[in-house]
Amino acid sequence: MAKEINVINSKTKELVELDKRHFIHPTSAPKAAAEDGPSIIFSEGNGIYVNNMDGESYIDGMSMLWNVNIGHGQKELAEAANEQMTKIAYSSAFKGFSNEPAIKLAEKLASLAPGDLNAVFFTSGGSESNDTAFKLSRFYWKLKGKAEKKKIIGMQSGYHGVTQAAQSATGIPATHEFAGSSVEGFYHATPHLTNCELGDKNDPNYENSIRALIEKEGADTVAAVIIEPVQGAGGVNMPPEGYLEAVRKLCDEFNILFIADEVICGFGRTGKMFGIENWNVQPDFMSIAKGITSGYSQLGGVMLSDEIRDTIVNYDGVMAHGFTYSGHPTACAVALKNIEIIERDGLVENTKEMEKEMQKGLAYLEEKHDIVRNCRTLGLLAAFEVYNPETGEHLDPSLQAAATIVDECFDRKLILRHIGDFRVAIAPPLVISKQEIEKMIQIIDESITAFKNTL
Repeated sequence: MAKEINVINSKTKELVELDKRHFIHPTSAPKAAAEDGPSIIFSEGNGIYVNNMDGESYIDGMSMLWNVNIGHGQKELAEAANEQMTKIAYSSAFKGFSNEPAIKLAEKLASLAPGDLNAVFFTSGGSESNDTAFKLSRFYWKLKGKAEKKKIIGMQSGYHGVTQAAQSATGIPATHEFAGSSVEGFYHATPHLTNCELGDKNDPNYENSIRALIEKEGADTVAAVIIEPVQGAGGVNMPPEGYLEAVRKLCDEFNILFIADEVICGFGRTGKMFGIENWNVQPDFMSIAKGITSGYSQLGGVMLSDEIRDTIVNYDGVMAHGFTYSGHPTACAVALKNIEIIERDGLVENTKEMEKEMQKGLAYLEEKHDIVRNCRTLGLLAAFEVYNPETGEHLDPSLQAAATIVDECFDRKLILRHIGDFRVAIAPPLVISKQEIEKMIQIIDESITAFKNTL
């Protein structure tokens, strides 16, 4: 046994050195990665658990990147991929070419999507999906004889990806500071100003609203508004009651398209198949990715309303947009099996039940720890914040409270994510049980206590 551990440790050390020299990590600190190497090298996973190279087990409290919805180690997805690969692993969708898994997945998505979102343009992931939604919205208006409608309005703290257009729509400053790569025609409004979007010009925040931006820029120049039903990477920010309905009404008033970014919220994460279904809102476009395959293969897409689809399919030229892996047969086969498992195993329903357990756990943390406030949960998309109990303000950024709590959790074999200096996000796989949520809460409790002991 000791010999086997030594071999594993030796292999781990070798991989760490290779990683430090050759692997540029996304959304990481390059200097730290090059000097210290990876914080963990994953080797296998099962359900909500993942193992490192040395066989240590961690709870994946973030579904990796909000995407491993059905959990790790689902052999049925591997079998679906293998079966498709032995037939034809890849085929092009250009020039009208097609394949059976892509066709069947398109039909399945149409049956699941809300309202009349009955057609899909496939991509490789979320950033590409949002870029495609922007392009198709502009293309739609061009076909309607309104080519000047090009501008896109996103939200402050909204996150839509890192390709140039998706990054430009993102309302998180660090993404723009990284490479100065914002493109023209993208604007950001303050989210969740319900009264403003309904037309209350006496509201002190009115000038920062979507409505004010539309009035300033001119509705005849605005193509679309893009909104996450729940802002994910920007802080797990829940919309107030009536907000999304107000934005839908606003878009209808000014003849502007509504894009729902469901990349994080889709495929059961919020206790509905799609996040937007928690509200009485019908989008014109719906961007999807992540949970469509639970991360087992790279796939995304944009769902289109019937009216937009019918307009586009009457264009007899070549639509000069597409990706090498649009409608990838293997990825689509994996997605079909993934959705089958979500439905067969009642994972949307389980998510709604586990929402109650998560709420109980966060309420316990808030009652026990005076620094914990503003807990929120929708399905298995949750967060809490850390405050100074004496001032009622967030803890001083120099304390790095959220990051320290997340590090303490990691030391106790729980993977979470901090967002900024004072938010901690939680989004475990949808297969999680009551007992496993209780274990997570116990670890978070211990980690908060450890942080408080440093103050």
